[in-house]
Amino acid sequence: MFSSYRAEDVTILLKDITGCIDPLPTAERERLIQSGHHYSEMLPLEYEPTEKYLEAYADALARYAGITAQATARLAEQIYAEKGADAALVSLARAGTPIGILLKHYIRQRFGADVAHYTISIIRGRGIDANAMDYILARHAPADVQFVDGWTGKGAIQRTLAEAAAPYAGLSAGLAVLSDPAYVAEKCGTHEDFLIASSCLNATVSGLLSRTVLRADLIGSKDFHGAAFYEELHGKDLTYDFIDSVERLFPPAASPIEEAAAHTSGLAEVERIAADFGIADINLVKPGIGEATRVLLRRLPWKLLVHSTTDEERLGHLYQLAEEKGVEVAAYPLRNYLACGLIRTLADN
Repeated sequence: MFSSYRAEDVTILLKDITGCIDPLPTAERERLIQSGHHYSEMLPLEYEPTEKYLEAYADALARYAGITAQATARLAEQIYAEKGADAALVSLARAGTPIGILLKHYIRQRFGADVAHYTISIIRGRGIDANAMDYILARHAPADVQFVDGWTGKGAIQRTLAEAAAPYAGLSAGLAVLSDPAYVAEKCGTHEDFLIASSCLNATVSGLLSRTVLRADLIGSKDFHGAAFYEELHGKDLTYDFIDSVERLFPPAASPIEEAAAHTSGLAEVERIAADFGIADINLVKPGIGEATRVLLRRLPWKLLVHSTTDEERLGHLYQLAEEKGVEVAAYPLRNYLACGLIRTLADN
């Protein structure tokens, strides 16, 4: 275990590449990505939260831990109803891992079952870690596998997962998420675009692990995809602060999920936003609170679109990040989402 996760909570199917790769400043990394280098070949410098931002995170956690707990309960009950005690949760590193732990804990508390939980890498444009999948399918029936993530943005990971799962007979590519504003997941806790507080931070709420890496000089043909362990951030680790804060509010049983109202697809909304702002590459449009937070934390943001510029209760942490980074916050008629991050296009790359 090269993380701050407890061994009984998750089996980490990642190769330890700590010290093997130098994190890049945001501007340099963005230039490389937009000039054709794949994001999985590099690591960003981790954002060091300011005291004011940590206050915004703590406020967000206090406000949304209960909603997160309810969404976890709804999702866990759907998974258990379908797969039972043989379920094998496979969370997508790194944002899916704390969600997988919450689901595992709820199932144990509610049903007395200790389901398996793994975390593996899936990379847009590169696919799923085949060695990790072979490891899991040597131990579990394909029908017992349940892929888990935190939320959906425009559905890119769900599409990547569908392609990656196709060669495995009997394996469902259906994704289970807490929040599915894009309406693409197979199972969800809600379609509401609500703030999952773990999206507010990077490694310090994700077991002190980096994003996953896939680079030929580091990852051999028989290796799992890689990740680095930021042990030096141990004193700032809030991973179990997040998990415990949500778990304390687990309901005794889940309330029914709301029926999906008439909606446009997440991808259709992204295409509308791209057209309105003259953006040719929809990968530069990141819809949803979680994705907008990621843009502000580790990309070069251009604008932050929000349904309202005065919604401190739900978007306060985004306003704080935008202020720190000098990013324009603009009201825009979002439909499926409460926020959307636009990445700056770098010319002459």
